[in-house]
Amino acid sequence: MIDTLPSPKTKQKAKKIGRGLGTGTGGHTSGRGGKGQTARGGHKSPRPGFEGGQNPINRRLPLMRGTPSKGHGFTGRGSFMAIQRNAPVQLSELEEAVKESKNADVDISKLAEYGLISPKFHKELVVKVLFDKEIKTTMNLKGIAVSKTAKEAIEKAGGKVE
Repeated sequence: MIDTLPSPKTKQKAKKIGRGLGTGTGGHTSGRGGKGQTARGGHKSPRPGFEGGQNPINRRLPLMRGTPSKGHGFTGRGSFMAIQRNAPVQLSELEEAVKESKNADVDISKLAEYGLISPKFHKELVVKVLFDKEIKTTMNLKGIAVSKTAKEAIEKAGGKVE
């Protein structure tokens, strides 16, 4: 048992830094490199965008003017433009969702219930039903954009697009 213990001579003591020039470990800078911001106590990396006191790029550039709806970017510093997200919905996916719920009337809130669009952004979405294959289920779409071929397929199956 005693032979498994490490020898006290093999364990080196940690050197204490900053105890004068004669100690050999950091009398002058104590392992912190040169002088300056990073050598100071309580230092952590500067905030994002900090350029050492120089006027940072986000303050040097002019504000973008214009309305977000016209695609001219931001209306002011820090405000985000209203993003319009396109949400294509395949006709076959919509048919499967309508079959399971057994409800032929479909609007945007129903699409969110079916899980075909994100309910979090359903007011910002531009939803359009796209044709991918023929359907047999009748469905009535209200307030949803539909491609020309998808509209023909829905009407051929006995549904309506309003």
